Order: sequence, then structure tokens, then C-alpha cells
Amino acid sequence: MTQFNRHDLGLLLLRLGAGGVLAAHGTQKLFGWFGGGGIEGTGAFMESVGYEPGKASARAAGLAETGGGTLLALGLATPAAGAAATGAMAGAAAVHAPNGFFNAEGGYEYAATLGLAAAGLAITGPGRLSLDHAFRHVFDRGWMVPTALACTAAATALVVGARNKRVRREKEGEQEPLFED
Repeated sequence: MTQFNRHDLGLLLLRLGAGGVLAAHGTQKLFGWFGGGGIEGTGAFMESVGYEPGKASARAAGLAETGGGTLLALGLATPAAGAAATGAMAGAAAVHAPNGFFNAEGGYEYAATLGLAAAGLAITGPGRLSLDHAFRHVFDRGWMVPTALACTAAATALVVGARNKRVRREKEGEQEPLFED
């Protein structure tokens, strides 16, 4: 008989909480549930903050949040699930960073918290109250953690870097010289 302890229960609660919130946010983007914009509305928003093409960006973010969050909650493929959710939250944090840290002022606090929780779960593992444990960790091998996080970090750096470059160019184009020669 498999026994679990408070460590396993704590990981379950963290997975259910963070994974559930991530999945709910993703379904807002993908399906318009819970007052979300769906692909159309989210796509328009994504373009307005520099992620182009907007609809593809909305799908990618929605899938990373919905899929990553659901898999985290279930404790299945935890390294990949945590990495996907972390990447999505890094992209969200990039949008909110100019507003400072605190969420009340539009800052990146919330995205950073969810991203760090997802990364922590990817690294720590799901615990014994998980599908990964039930499936004998077929999708949760030690080598998968650095691989998933490295691949996600590289992809996120490229996407966020392109977005930041686009935003910078737009800002520079908006600024008119004070004096004309």
C-alpha cells in the first residue's frame, strides 16, 4: 500500500490551486469562459501589447495555461506542464513589468507568483498523490526537468524578446522630435 504524508498533501494543494487558476485563465483565452475574450478578443489584446500575430499568440498562451494548468492539477507530466505554465506567465509578466511589481497597480506580481509556483512544481515534482506517481513517473523523469525548463526558457526568451523589440520600435515611432531641423 502506498502511503502519503503532509509533503504529498501540500504538493497536491499547491498543484490544485495553481493549476486550477492557470487552467481557468487559459480557458478565458481559448473559449471565452469566465468572462474571457476567447481567441478573437484575446488575439486583439495580444496584438495591442506587442504579441504578433495576435490569434496565434492567444492560442499559444491559452494552450500553455489550460494544458499546463490542467496537467499540473492532475500531477501528470509535471516537468513539461510546469515549464509550459512558467513560460506563459513570463510572457504575461513582460506585459505588466512597466507597471511595477504590485498587481493593484497593474504590475507583474500575480503572473510572477503563478510562474514561480509552476516552476517550483516542475522542479520539486508532483508528490505521491498524482497521476505521475500512479503511472510510475513515466512522464516525470529527472532529465525531463532541465530539458523542459531550458526549452521553455529559450522559446520564451525569443517570443518575449521579439515582443519587447516591437514595443520599443512602436514607442520610438510615436515620439516626435521637439525641434525640427
